[in-house]
Amino acid sequence: MRLLGLDPGLQHTGWGVIEADGSRLSFVAAGTVNSDSKRPLAERLVQIHDGLRTVIDQWEPVEAAVEETFVNKNPTSTLKLGLARGVVLLTPALFNLKVAEYPANLIKKSVVGAGHAAKEQVQMMVRVLLPASGDADSADAADALAVAICHAHHRATLKTWGAKDFREVLR
Repeated sequence: MRLLGLDPGLQHTGWGVIEADGSRLSFVAAGTVNSDSKRPLAERLVQIHDGLRTVIDQWEPVEAAVEETFVNKNPTSTLKLGLARGVVLLTPALFNLKVAEYPANLIKKSVVGAGHAAKEQVQMMVRVLLPASGDADSADAADALAVAICHAHHRATLKTWGAKDFREVLR
């Protein structure tokens, strides 16, 4: 089963595709969709959508997972990140992919074993779990691979509960 992990960002949206066969995971591809900060916001959102559409067309995942974002101190930045996240959630849904969401702490715990792990620890463990990923193009791509790994580990639980995300399971 081919899974797409997404790490939303307005400037850089990381993506990572893995193949899950039972508990065996293998690296397929990873990268970053970048938007041009000199362009108007609406055009930047289109750039993210178009980049993700290309990724989905090329790698044909059957499910997607997105990292939930945290609130920044700056409300304008939070709003812009929320808009980018909306595009990141929408694009795979337009391809009729199931889209799961995971909190950052659960992703870190799934990959590293600790919910408050540093970015460097997550990147290192992604390389350990998916050796073919190498340096995965960027920290954003490595984070997206971590989201895909988390989804591979937890999708059975979501399916058993008939839930879209873990907030529904924990209710």
